[in-house]
Amino acid sequence: MKSKSIIATLVVAGLVAGGAAAWRGHLEGPYAIAHAAAMDTVGGVAAPAANPRSSSLPLNGFSQLVAQYGPAVVNITVEGSAKVASNGPDIQIPGMDPQDPLFQFFRGFRGGPQRSVPMRGEGSGFIVSHDGYILTNAHVVDHANLVNVKLTDRREFKAKVVGVDKDSDIALIKIDAKNLPTVKLGNSRDPKVGEWVVAIGSPYGFENSVTAGIVSAKSRSLPDATYVPFIQTDVAVNPGNSGGPLFNLAGEVIGINSQIYSRTGGFQGLSFAIPIEVAMNVKDQLLKSGHVTRGHLGVTVQEVNATLADSFGLDRPRGALVASVDPDSPAAKGGIKVGDIILSYNGNPIERSSDLPLLVANTTPGEKASIEVWRDHGNKNLTVAAGETKDENVASNDEGGAASGKLGLAVRPLSPQEREENDGQGGLLVEQVSGAAAHAGVQPGDIVLSLNGKPVRSASDLRAQVEKSGKHVALLIQRNDRQLFVPIELG
Repeated sequence: MKSKSIIATLVVAGLVAGGAAAWRGHLEGPYAIAHAAAMDTVGGVAAPAANPRSSSLPLNGFSQLVAQYGPAVVNITVEGSAKVASNGPDIQIPGMDPQDPLFQFFRGFRGGPQRSVPMRGEGSGFIVSHDGYILTNAHVVDHANLVNVKLTDRREFKAKVVGVDKDSDIALIKIDAKNLPTVKLGNSRDPKVGEWVVAIGSPYGFENSVTAGIVSAKSRSLPDATYVPFIQTDVAVNPGNSGGPLFNLAGEVIGINSQIYSRTGGFQGLSFAIPIEVAMNVKDQLLKSGHVTRGHLGVTVQEVNATLADSFGLDRPRGALVASVDPDSPAAKGGIKVGDIILSYNGNPIERSSDLPLLVANTTPGEKASIEVWRDHGNKNLTVAAGETKDENVASNDEGGAASGKLGLAVRPLSPQEREENDGQGGLLVEQVSGAAAHAGVQPGDIVLSLNGKPVRSASDLRAQVEKSGKHVALLIQRNDRQLFVPIELG
């Protein structure tokens, strides 16, 4: 996700990057998500702890945890360059220093020839092996010319970037040192909502700062974060915390502080961490090959709400509704169809649509996956051989909304030219919208493809299907180059 710079009087509500690097983290990266490693090691590399978990607050607060594992948390400074406009009209931004890199960034939008200016930034990370491997955010070190790591004992090292995975915003770096302290790995699935958690990092450059809070929610889906079911907390996280670990009270790292939701650019009680399992999978692949390989299905899915569940005859809202299937994709070859609701993947239940992308991504390309779908008011089992993702989504999670009669639509068949422009695909073009369809978000220019999973070829066909439906219908539309189901209450 491209984060919005939020400073002075320029206030934007939304998810904000964890400011690992002033020249990049503030401008475009999500808050740093670092990864952790274990006190128990195998071959010098941190391994998951056998019994992660402790939820009761100790009498001495968090001091013992910080004393034992704080030395494995590092401060990262980076140097690089950025392009800014070299001329053009001057602008003033109240409260912003003209020499501030962010000020120069905003000036860059005014046009004119560009020049490179030096940039510096700070973030966090933590040591995952005794011989110097460190996990941090991808946006902390991406495009940096120089990466410097400072330990709690004030030793400093130049770091080499081993690998970067922008999709998960995780990077692995290495310093030349031995016998370093490491963190201990836990399991992000163990902590319950309401349990205490602790963050250590360098907010605004204040090294090894400790903040605490509770787990607010789990498996949060955030925009453009396809592979990550975030842990939501109320731990204070600010620019510079990027790449820092999130600990449970047993001192085990369960996540990587990644993003905040803010109307001011600073912490407002909503912070998000990437589960440690996601980071470890990326770390292992970066260490082995320098890049990350993910499984690929080739479908777009969306959330199943109560209206959609009722429309498809499902007992309750659950699963991932398939809104589109890429031609010649593994999903198409495996028999997955638009309108299927994926209920499980390799035996793992799919409660929300955001559960599916991570499971698919963790499938080895070529590996066969068993998929249970809901189709025509019944369960069906399919076997799909996962492909390898390139730049497209493994199973993208598409949240979106989706004149006459109950629907409130005035439609017409596509003209031959429109069908040709639409790759020969039929459907009904929406010309006017009112009533239930307008309330659900259908717009003029949308193309209606099916209703409750059954194709529609004419206005009378659409009207007849509506008359046979109950109080809820699921309308499959095409908008620009994407397809999605729109749940509509007919009343």
